[in-house]
Amino acid sequence: MVLAAAALVGVAACGSDNDDGAGSNSSAAAVDQDFNNADVQFARDMIPHHERAVEMAVIAIDPSVEAGQEVQDLATRIEDAQDPEIDLMSGWLTAWGQGPSGSGVTAGTDDADGMDMDDDMMTGEEMSSLAELRGDEFDQQWMDMMIRHHQGAIAMAETELDDGSNADAVGLAERIIEAQEAEIDEMRTLLDS
Repeated sequence: MVLAAAALVGVAACGSDNDDGAGSNSSAAAVDQDFNNADVQFARDMIPHHERAVEMAVIAIDPSVEAGQEVQDLATRIEDAQDPEIDLMSGWLTAWGQGPSGSGVTAGTDDADGMDMDDDMMTGEEMSSLAELRGDEFDQQWMDMMIRHHQGAIAMAETELDDGSNADAVGLAERIIEAQEAEIDEMRTLLDS
């Protein structure tokens, strides 16, 4: 998983170099030549979804909530994996000449309560309540919420596999499904222990 995250960082870094036209033009050209509405919607939906997961991860890593070491470790891995994926998808939207939906890519976390969210997306109220919990109670609630959140990401990724045409976006969807199914299994094991 670490190698996959490192590869995503490298891809995202190449994408950001394309802003001045001096970066990896083959990557931008591939994105420009082969994408459809499903690919655009996948990126637009997954960016704020990932931003909310990263926000949840940051809460878990904060020492004041007294999360268990297993939860802190998982939260760190989630942040390390999903931050580069946010950058990657943002780069795709830019390369495709597509803007983010709603009020902006970077506003996804702050404005998530105003978005048309599925049941898997945590509300601001749920996030505030989560941040007030401590120790084992926090761990259980955080994992319950993250499982639900991951299930939503998997559903979005499966839609991309069914309807998307961009090879990079389809590849990311496959990686999201694999990583998040494994993390769901890990959290269920921790909840049962």
